[in-house]
Amino acid sequence: MRIDDLRRRLDALYLRYDHRFVDPDPLQLVRAQAADEDREVVGLLAAALAYGNVVQIKRSIGAALGALGERPARAVRHLDPGTAARRLAGFRHRFNDGRDVACLLFFIRQMLEQAGSVEGFFAPGLAPDAADVGPALASFAARALALDHGGLYGRRQLPAGAGVRFFFPSPVDGSACKRLNLYLRWMARRDGVDLGLWRSVDPASLVIPLDAHIYTIARRVRLTRYRSAGWPMALDITRRLRRLDPADPVKYDFAFHRMGLFKRKDEIRALV
Repeated sequence: MRIDDLRRRLDALYLRYDHRFVDPDPLQLVRAQAADEDREVVGLLAAALAYGNVVQIKRSIGAALGALGERPARAVRHLDPGTAARRLAGFRHRFNDGRDVACLLFFIRQMLEQAGSVEGFFAPGLAPDAADVGPALASFAARALALDHGGLYGRRQLPAGAGVRFFFPSPVDGSACKRLNLYLRWMARRDGVDLGLWRSVDPASLVIPLDAHIYTIARRVRLTRYRSAGWPMALDITRRLRRLDPADPVKYDFAFHRMGLFKRKDEIRALV
């Protein structure tokens, strides 16, 4: 298919899958927060847990939010890691438990203390000459995992097997970093779906949040030459989407995901 035809069809899908389709996306729970500071904090929590069945994802996010009350950002700023771990003692989301979530929240507390916001903590990793957010993600993950874990894992150094590490993958290790890229999409893009709270991250530098739905559609539509999901595939898909919209290459991510989630095979076939 010619690039102009593909752009026209994808733009039509982008307009179709608007804010009315946010349910059942985890973003729905982020958008429900009234204050921007709460949306930023809840966004990172929600993105961290955005793996597995969508019903279980939303249930787990809701359970974690229950430990924070009506003003999540304020609660995080005053969070005691041990108290949070006790409140989340019965929490389980696949292979992450309450201790992992308590540690994540304690990390966020330290980000807020050090930089005023999650964006402020993320921004030092941004390089003006970087082609994408890959180096910034690697910096963010490394600096987050170097924060104090509050003794939650019983050692001074964060153990190699600590569950909180799963929340901070790095492209350096070849990970597609789907959940962190999803968080950046929510924070950096502004339209009827995404929040656009951050100004430091250029939407042109975003990388597609590569999950099973995106993988299947990208392979079907020949948006990638790779067979294995990982950072190289995520970059490959993004570079091809950048040919369609250089300023906003991941604008089609939400529509792709809805097509996959709702099994719209006719719409996918129309892109081939």
